[in-house]
Amino acid sequence: MPRPVEGEVHVHYGQIYVESDPDSFGPDLAQAFAGQSAGLCGAAIPGALWLSTGLHTGSVGFTVEVHDQAPPLDPAWEDAVEVSFRPASAGSALVQWAGEASWELDLEETDYRVRSCAKGMDEARRQDTRLDDELRLDCYLLQFWPAPPAPDRVLKQTSVIAAYWHDYARRQPAPPTPAERAEAERQARLAREQAEEERRLAYERWRWGGQLPSQVLRDVGGNVRGLLAFDPALVHAIDAAAPEAQRAIALLAARRACEAAGLTELDWIDAGLTALAEGRPLPPPLDDPAHTWRALASDPRVPDRTVNRAVPPKRPPFRRPPVTTRTHRCPSPRRSRGPWAPRPPW
Repeated sequence: MPRPVEGEVHVHYGQIYVESDPDSFGPDLAQAFAGQSAGLCGAAIPGALWLSTGLHTGSVGFTVEVHDQAPPLDPAWEDAVEVSFRPASAGSALVQWAGEASWELDLEETDYRVRSCAKGMDEARRQDTRLDDELRLDCYLLQFWPAPPAPDRVLKQTSVIAAYWHDYARRQPAPPTPAERAEAERQARLAREQAEEERRLAYERWRWGGQLPSQVLRDVGGNVRGLLAFDPALVHAIDAAAPEAQRAIALLAARRACEAAGLTELDWIDAGLTALAEGRPLPPPLDDPAHTWRALASDPRVPDRTVNRAVPPKRPPFRRPPVTTRTHRCPSPRRSRGPWAPRPPW
């Protein structure tokens, strides 16, 4: 019979856990006992067990056994409960509060019945804390054996604190069904997708100066983004204009650019601008980009001047939109493990 844990373990806030999900931060108290009739061992969260002890802080006796079949219940134990458990991975471990230490349990990924036995809980509860040189007050036995899922049950109840935890468990609402859990996950996924789409659209609006572009504007080549940085309202106004107005604006922009660069004094540049205005094909050398660049490089009449790069006005940085839908968030590590966990009122 394997005994992966035998001796003493340290507990804090009267808690220790079995964990098997590598992506989980550990069980939550109320969720661990949701819908159970037995306290002491919360098994409502798949792949995890919440184990309650009488001692608040200090070392307790603790043994874990793995059996091939259900062992007999030793009458020496004062309190005992049974739950069903299935590891979420091949890496099951007994884990101290806040992950301070752990012990591998070497459980298979199959259905187990778990029996949690205890004795000395009330005396340990009264003392509250055990120092290293003090006698042991309470001890625990956790037994695993293969068995199909079955309802949790109380096998034996002697201590007052065990009765308190049984009552606590019975006051917790039932956990969601697999269908309810699947629907909650679906809703969370849809909420995440909606939030991401809202963020994408907000960023797209920011890139395009405050409004989404038409598909025609998206497909336009050239230096659209260059003009967008200076005057996005003008870009969208040109996009909304009629084709005739757009062509007139393009012709005006081309002539003004050539005038600013001093190129309209060149006869072949002026001929090209005239052809554009009259709707005729561009004359040589403007009919070929390579010829155009060679002509600019070789014509001695081209003005020798430098035009500095224009600096667009600053604009506010992109800010993510506020989340308007509830999205799934992982709990903080050990969020419910600490002095805020319910304690018996004595």
